[in-house]
Amino acid sequence: MGKALADAFPICRETFDEADRALGEPLSRVIFDGPEDALLLTENAQPAILTVSVAAARLLESRGIVPALVAGHSLGEYSANVVAGTFPFDEAVRIVRRRGRYMQEAVPVGTGAMAAVLGLDGSQVAQACLDAADGDVVSPANMNGPGQVVIAGAREAVGRAAERAKALGAKRVVPLPVSAPFHCALMKPAQDRLAPELRSLRTATPRVPIVANVDAEPKRQADAAIEALVAQVSAPVQWDAVVRRLASEGVTTYVEVGPGTVLSGLVRKIQRDATVKSFGSPDDFAAVDSLITRHV
Repeated sequence: MGKALADAFPICRETFDEADRALGEPLSRVIFDGPEDALLLTENAQPAILTVSVAAARLLESRGIVPALVAGHSLGEYSANVVAGTFPFDEAVRIVRRRGRYMQEAVPVGTGAMAAVLGLDGSQVAQACLDAADGDVVSPANMNGPGQVVIAGAREAVGRAAERAKALGAKRVVPLPVSAPFHCALMKPAQDRLAPELRSLRTATPRVPIVANVDAEPKRQADAAIEALVAQVSAPVQWDAVVRRLASEGVTTYVEVGPGTVLSGLVRKIQRDATVKSFGSPDDFAAVDSLITRHV
C-alpha cells in the first residue's frame, strides 16, 4: 500500500520518510514489505494508513486538487485534520500510534468484538443492542449509511445482539476481523489516556472545516477539532450524518484519499447524485484528472 506512490512521486516518498523520522523507525519498510502480521497490529496500522492517506492528499494538492471541506471515518479524521492544517503530520503520526496502542490495551485481546448489521436502520440496531446487553457493553459503533450499522462491545454481548438483530429482520450480520471493540464505552480508558496528549498538540486554525464523526458538525477552530477527536474514541462514528452534512454544505464531489474505496461506496449510497472518486495509487490519476484546478 502506497509503494507505487512513493516510487513515482518525490512528495509521497518524502511523506513516508517524514513518518519514519517521526517514529524513529522504518514504518515505511513495514508498509511496503510487511510482514503482514506486523502491519496489522493496530499501533502500526493506524500510522501506516495515516501516512499513505497524507502522502496521496499532498500529491493531489500539488496538482491543484484542494478541498473545501474535509472529513474522515474514525482514524481518517486525523488525516482530515492534517490536511486542514489543525496539527502537523509528524505529531499526528506519533499520536495515532499511541491511539492504536491505548485502544488495544483498553480491552484484553479476544474479549471484545465488532459486527456489521445489514438491513436494519439505526434505531432498530440500537434496540437490538439494548435488548441483548444483559449488563454488558454493546452498542452501535459506526452509523455507516442506510442499512449498514456496525456494533461493538463485549464479545458475548455482540453475539447476542447479532441474534436479536436477525430476529428483528436484519438481512445479515457479519463479524469483523478487528483487534478491539472500537467506538464504544469499553474504549473509555483509551480516551482518558489520549485526551491530555491530544490537547497538548501544537495546533493552528484549520484552513478548511473538518466535519466531525462525533456530531457531524463542521469544526472551524482547532480546540473544537481536538475535542471532537477526544470524544470519538468511545463515541459512535456518525458517518451517515457526516455525508449528509457535507451535502447540506453544498458538496457534490468527493475524493476518497488513501488506501481502499470503502468510503466511496458508502457516499454513493448516502448521496446518490454525488460525483465520487478515489485516489490511492498512480493508476487512479485518470479518475481524478477532471477535478484538477477545481475545488472539491
